[in-house]
Amino acid sequence: MLALIFSSFVAANRIGGGAQQLALTALGVEAVLAPTVVLGRNPAKGAAGRALEPELFAGLLGDMESEGLFGRAGLVITGYFASAGQVASAADAIDRIRAASPGVRVVVDPILGDAPKGLYVAAETAQALAAGLVPRADVLTPNAWELAHLTGEPIDSAAEALRAARKLGRPVLATSIPAGPDEIGALAVDGTARFYVHARRSLAPNGTGDLVTAVLAAGLGEGLDFQAAAERAIRAAAWAVDAAGAGDLPLTDLTTQRLQDAQPLRIEAMD
Repeated sequence: MLALIFSSFVAANRIGGGAQQLALTALGVEAVLAPTVVLGRNPAKGAAGRALEPELFAGLLGDMESEGLFGRAGLVITGYFASAGQVASAADAIDRIRAASPGVRVVVDPILGDAPKGLYVAAETAQALAAGLVPRADVLTPNAWELAHLTGEPIDSAAEALRAARKLGRPVLATSIPAGPDEIGALAVDGTARFYVHARRSLAPNGTGDLVTAVLAAGLGEGLDFQAAAERAIRAAAWAVDAAGAGDLPLTDLTTQRLQDAQPLRIEAMD
């Protein structure tokens, strides 16, 4: 199985597409990253680096195609984009990948923003992502704020998240959904809907959303049904939070068996 990742590369921290590449490799999936931005460390800490110009990013994708990777791809994961031009190149590449590899699964993490800061990409980038990548997705993995932004629905509960997710018309694994005072949840919606709840921690590593998307994609690539892949992805996040504390994601310790042994989740059927 080959996964193509279009997202950020951060050298010193396990976030973004670089973290997804490590996670997928740990789970036995070959992964190739086309970076949209190259940074020295987590941008929340201040970082040296820059976004790739749209022409350079398009050239990277063209080189990957020339190497035959589009025809081998079983998964495509999209994450952070720094410009509308990059989004346009990614959308075009997805169309070419589908033509070369008809069975490919496309997992779009619509990285737009989060509470309380709100939108942290340019408005034109957000608009391009909503228009160009969301419709091309087989599966979407927004956080609660992004789900609200894409659908125009308020998200203060699992029931509101369910109503919003169904407006998108495709399977959705929505993270950071409010649960109890000491809990946080993720809502997985396809033909059925399940709310996966785990303990909230005061310290958590950055990049758990990236990990959820990668583990979900790996599960789908293995042939797991959507709900089973979603449950394993949320187990991965719960395990990583407990194992890392305020540090980086412990991806060198990631294994399928460890995820099977991770803490149980409270699971609520929503329909």
